[in-house]
Formats: sequence, structure tokens, C-alpha cells
Amino acid sequence: MTEKTALTPKTHTTPPARFSHGVKKGNILQVAGQVGFLPAEDGKPPTPAGPTLREQTLQTLANVRAILEEGGASWDDVMMLRVYLTDVDHFAEMNEIYDAYFEKESLTQPATARTTVYVGLPKGLLIEIDALAVLD
Repeated sequence: MTEKTALTPKTHTTPPARFSHGVKKGNILQVAGQVGFLPAEDGKPPTPAGPTLREQTLQTLANVRAILEEGGASWDDVMMLRVYLTDVDHFAEMNEIYDAYFEKESLTQPATARTTVYVGLPKGLLIEIDALAVLD
């Protein structure tokens, strides 16, 4: 049996509850929901990248990417992304940011599958993203 491995990049703090930022088992890597916190600094609480959807979305994607890389994966290994927004009015803006980000990343085709839902997040957070990757 393949062992499960927890993934926590240096840029991330220890999770606030009993979960891992990412888990890898065999060729499957699941990234837990990430938010737009700036890279961790010793002695400082997690801090959002900024108040705007753009700032938080770009930082959230960077945080997902850090866990993928920690597990030996890249965006091209991602099969599914789930995006959680706190406001339905942010959908169009998030799509623009998302499309520009992945265009810049020059991902192979086809595009990753994605679901977007609306949720409640802690005060000040606007977006959360998780990912499922399958490595070769």
C-alpha cells in the first residue's frame, strides 16, 4: 500500500486545525482549500494579500501552486479546481483574473475542469481554491 504524505511548503503556516495543506498518496495529490494569505512569517499571524479580489485570487493561486510543487506536481497535473467565492458579484472579475493567470502560465490543453460555488469565509477573505492533481 502507498503511504499518505502530508504537504506543508515553507511558505505556509501550520494549519489551524487537524488537516494538511496537501496530501499525496501514490500519484494523487489533493490540495486543501487555500486562501490569499501572504507567505508565512515567524511570529506573525496569517495576513491576507490585500482587500481586493485580484490580490487575494493571485495569492491564492500562488499558494495552491506552492503545494503542488511541494508534492512534485505542476498546473499541468491538475485535473480539477474548485473555486469558492463569498460574493456572486465577483464571478466575472474572478474569471478574468483566472483566465489571464492561466494564459500567462501557458498550460497545455485541455483546460482544467473547474467548479465555482458561493460560501461563507472568515471576515476579509473573498476566495478559496482547492485542487486535485494526478501525477504521471
